Amino acid sequence: MAVHRSPGARARRIPARRSGPAHAAATRTSAAAALGAVTTGAFATLFPAVDAPVQAEVEEPVETTLAAVSVPLEVSDVPVDGVTGALLPVNTVLAHGEREAPTDLQLAQLDKAFEIATEIAELHAKQQREQADQAKMDALIAAGGLDGWIAEALDVMDLPLSLAPAIKKIILKESNGNPKAINRWDANARRGTPSQGLMQTIPSTFRKFVHPSLAHLAITHPVANITAGVRYMIATYGMETLEQGGRRSASGAYLGY
Repeated sequence: MAVHRSPGARARRIPARRSGPAHAAATRTSAAAALGAVTTGAFATLFPAVDAPVQAEVEEPVETTLAAVSVPLEVSDVPVDGVTGALLPVNTVLAHGEREAPTDLQLAQLDKAFEIATEIAELHAKQQREQADQAKMDALIAAGGLDGWIAEALDVMDLPLSLAPAIKKIILKESNGNPKAINRWDANARRGTPSQGLMQTIPSTFRKFVHPSLAHLAITHPVANITAGVRYMIATYGMETLEQGGRRSASGAYLGY
């Protein structure tokens, strides 16, 4: 019996499955052809041919020589803030060979740079002086004796070693350098509070002005006694009195403290 299909019906064909080497080769050939077709069309720039070598764009050589004009620095023979040989601002060389005077901003920047350099040099010199003083102080402490005690007391109080000669003058006047000296004849002694030690301090003054780190030591301890006497002098008469070696009369005679 013949099979009749209606005009609107669509024939449905199911292709047979193919496999094997021949089919894989045919598939690759079809893909290559499709890719070639794409590259020949409007999308050629987006899909370059696989086998086409990539060529790097050649750039023009870059000139690496600095376009600068070498101008020697001018040195001033006139002292600037007490310093001779200071560098002067160099006028700007224009393209046509003329010179343009430095602006106020450039001059201000040069002054600022000079100030900074001066401050750095002063700080470096100060550090060197402090290191030298500390080395000398350490040597005196190691040697011991009156100079060593004074140096150690100054070190404890964080005062400069330059005060040592003035303090030594006071000590020699007060106790002749004897850390166990006791005054048994002045007004303090009559009140029952005799002055004692290198700087001849009374007990109440010692307790009030001794450096806190040495407060546990006796009044006759050389270093502790010096710190008490020095701190009392600074608080009562000022640093100038200490620097001049104690209070002095108009004629320069020692008056004590």
